[in-house]
Amino acid sequence: MMIGDLIRLMSDGNYHSGEELGEHLGVSRTAVWKQLKKLEALDIPLEAVKGLGYRLAERLELLDGTAIIAQLPTETRHQLQHLFVEEALPSTNQYVRDRFVAGAGHAEACIAESQSAGRGRRGRAWMCPWGRGLLLSLGWRFEGGANSLEGLSLAVSVAVSQVLERHGLVVGLKWPNDILIDQGGTRHKLAGILLEVSGDLSGPCDVVIGLGLNVSLPEGLRAGMGQPVAAVHDQAPEVSRNQLVAELLVALFQLLPRFDQEGFEPWRQAWNRRHAHTGCEVEVSQGNIHYFGVAEEVDVSGCLLVRRGESVEKLAGGEVSVRGHP
Repeated sequence: MMIGDLIRLMSDGNYHSGEELGEHLGVSRTAVWKQLKKLEALDIPLEAVKGLGYRLAERLELLDGTAIIAQLPTETRHQLQHLFVEEALPSTNQYVRDRFVAGAGHAEACIAESQSAGRGRRGRAWMCPWGRGLLLSLGWRFEGGANSLEGLSLAVSVAVSQVLERHGLVVGLKWPNDILIDQGGTRHKLAGILLEVSGDLSGPCDVVIGLGLNVSLPEGLRAGMGQPVAAVHDQAPEVSRNQLVAELLVALFQLLPRFDQEGFEPWRQAWNRRHAHTGCEVEVSQGNIHYFGVAEEVDVSGCLLVRRGESVEKLAGGEVSVRGHP
């Protein structure tokens, strides 16, 4: 029995006895009770009433591959080779990388309710509570080689931002791969993008585009995140996770063939308009070198320009960490 099976049965808002749940799932009441304890450990609140049973304290929308595919336009359905929907994985990016190793992977997407070994930039862990976010990875083969991928993560962040903005969110972008929203005068992290590339510098290469997006975050979970975080439902509480997946897939399938032909330039102005640190003093960390400067725009390659007195440094993605300096 999977946790998702239990949640589906309890998602109608009614109370269900342990015996009833066990009959539906084909397991004992003891097995049901153990799964209910797992739900509590995952910060999925339950209500229990003697004589009535258990129900979810709040609605939890599960990922539904059929519902997602139904929302895709015909063109995107034809482009999408496979959509894998998993309850739990070590990493959705790893799942798609393994598909490439097996000879597939191109135009394949994977989403999961949870992952145990998700990573952000520079190997940092990406934490996302069970069923509260979007963990989405998409594979794409580029014929131009790794050298042609400059600025891809920035273009992806623009595409994701445009989807969110259609639902009323006001987002900012932190170079090179974070999506932020302003809450109470403080920028909170909403999403992160991680690209993993394998292949030749000048020949065909395989790219896995990973997106971690917070959709709903109970207040009790935010304190342990280590930084100010936000969720889509903070500003757009009615947005469906499955709807977001469909819209993101459409946006990415529109972006990737064009990026393969034109590079980052078509998205550069859109990224600069959303740049959260333009004109701000920032602290740059590059290996053992640390300095302050004023962030300017990104160039046609997606490099961030930082002014230090009379000189301008060009920062390439993956080599530096930039934080706003008060």
